[in-house]
Amino acid sequence: MSEKSGFSASAATGIGSMPGGDAREAARTVTGSFADGQGVPYLAELPARGPGADMTGRTVGLLAEMYGHVEPSGWRISDRPGRDTRRARSWLGEDLDALEEFTQGYEGLLKVQAVGPWTLAAGLELRGGEAMLGDPGACRDLAGSLGEGLRSHLAEVRRRVPGAEVVLQLDEPSLTAVLLGRVRSASGYRTYRAVDRQVVEDALRELLAVNGEAPTVVHTCAPEVPFALLRRAGAGAVSFDFSLLTEREEEAIGEAVEGGTQLFLGVVPGLDGASTALSDPGGSVKEVRTLWSRLGLNPGTLAESVVITPSCGLAGASPAYARAALAHCARAAKSLADNPE
Repeated sequence: MSEKSGFSASAATGIGSMPGGDAREAARTVTGSFADGQGVPYLAELPARGPGADMTGRTVGLLAEMYGHVEPSGWRISDRPGRDTRRARSWLGEDLDALEEFTQGYEGLLKVQAVGPWTLAAGLELRGGEAMLGDPGACRDLAGSLGEGLRSHLAEVRRRVPGAEVVLQLDEPSLTAVLLGRVRSASGYRTYRAVDRQVVEDALRELLAVNGEAPTVVHTCAPEVPFALLRRAGAGAVSFDFSLLTEREEEAIGEAVEGGTQLFLGVVPGLDGASTALSDPGGSVKEVRTLWSRLGLNPGTLAESVVITPSCGLAGASPAYARAALAHCARAAKSLADNPE
């Protein structure tokens, strides 16, 4: 196992977002779903509250000496903290208060999420309306600001939940598009030039290092996950939608497992209408066992190498389904540990 893993056998967790706007209810769900030690609770995100509670807005609120505001086209960099930045920070404080309330006396892993530097650069606009991604200097400044903001955030989480080992998850759904030059400009008529892979890797390495020797994860729910790059950047685990995995990526999966990288496998549907998928925990991980066999990996390493998650965030689900999906992830992870073959 890699030095930055640390997840126990038969673990499960969520991606980050939850439905609704009630911070206490979300905190109760993400801690209660894993109360029996079968998973990793996390700081929930509640994007239904509006701008500032969305994935990008939450992370804009974490930036050090860099601010943002909402335009019709999305988040844009500002000279000073305005209403939108203040709202993002207020909601984060509310979410931390709720998490602290429901983790009294807790000892164990606790996950927090933030948008990674490249998805943030692709989604944040400069003053002229173009993405920060098109300006290498702006990207460097953004990564530096994010690093400082994350240090403060992680310290605050540790202060509030002193028994926790804090896991840092960077959300990078746009990473593959950044690497392949697929991010569209503001006009939509062109795409930004692909960012050099070494530049991408170096920035990710610096951001992941902010968590020291504690566990780290990079999450993407997009196809074509750059497993080798993420491993070189120091990610202890890679989180992805298992249904998007192709045969072309299987060799990279095998190399990652053998190299000690953990896999967060999104095998549980993230939306309502898939209730039948929640009736059979063993069935949810059947394809995981099949993949292990096909790659010739030792079944005995399966439970310690894999964490079970929903396929992506649960913001679009009903509260009842979100609770059921997280509980199902925990049961599916236990099934995998109990019956690896």
